[in-house]
Amino acid sequence: MSSYKESGVDIDLSNQVVSDLTQRVRQTYSPNVMGGLGHFGAFYSLPTGYKEPVLVSCTDGVGTKLKLAIAHNQYQSIGVDLVAMCVNDLICSGAKPLFFLDYYACCRLNQRQLSALMDGMISACQDTGLSLVGGEIAEMGDCYRNNEFDLAGFCVGVVEKSAMITGQSIASGHHVYGLPSTGIHANGFSLVRHVLTDTVCKERGIDPTDLLAPTALYVQSIQALMATQTVTGIAHITGGGIEENIARILPKHVSAILKKSAWTIPSIFEHIQLAGQVSDADMLRTFNMGIGMVVITPTPILDDSYIDLGYIVDGNGTVEWAP
Repeated sequence: MSSYKESGVDIDLSNQVVSDLTQRVRQTYSPNVMGGLGHFGAFYSLPTGYKEPVLVSCTDGVGTKLKLAIAHNQYQSIGVDLVAMCVNDLICSGAKPLFFLDYYACCRLNQRQLSALMDGMISACQDTGLSLVGGEIAEMGDCYRNNEFDLAGFCVGVVEKSAMITGQSIASGHHVYGLPSTGIHANGFSLVRHVLTDTVCKERGIDPTDLLAPTALYVQSIQALMATQTVTGIAHITGGGIEENIARILPKHVSAILKKSAWTIPSIFEHIQLAGQVSDADMLRTFNMGIGMVVITPTPILDDSYIDLGYIVDGNGTVEWAP
């Protein structure tokens, strides 16, 4: 006689893990959360005070950075990454983060692994004002090898329709600023793992676990900026790099002129480029190169945490580098 547990899926263990996590997850709840974990859906009361509220939704994962986390048995930073990759996209529209859900698919449920992941997610949700209202645990031994897993995150925010930041109001004369990244973030790790092998890391004096530095959370910085001045465009620098992500928000009648000398590229990117003999073009298209978020404003930003990257001119929707 066979059972679901013998085939690799332990429902009792999954239920116990969810029960154990409930109190920790409740730490992220806002007054708008209705009920708790355990229903077939999560309930969230839309905040008041909006005339024409627009819901904004985002989803993302952390890519093959997971492989590095598994190899070094470090998972909390990946939990932060999962939230960050979603919520940093969300705030590009000017939205206020509301709630987050996660999906964890594995070979067999590893309580210690999941607990560390949840620590990271909970911390990031608390930092960004997200309520972690639900998730899914899927044991799929036929799809994943032992200790392997995958993650997906989903978040929803709200913005007043008249206050949406779409980039369409970007005009010639506006200013382009950047916020520093905390490293590689969660893009390009297929290339990172290909060139920065354990042997290469040892030769170059790189601690491989330093590559797991979590993605920066930009919500508080962007919200503070929007409270003090007009912002016409925001771009999260992920896959496609600085050029492609800024180009996504530019109207077709303007171009962005950026200064490469405006910031110092972190040394980790030099290690990647030299170890793999990666071209300048591939580096710029794959990595954030030290700039994790870009904002465009009609007036200068006086906050020193923002790096003056360049300016907007009449053009054709392109991003160009100043000589």
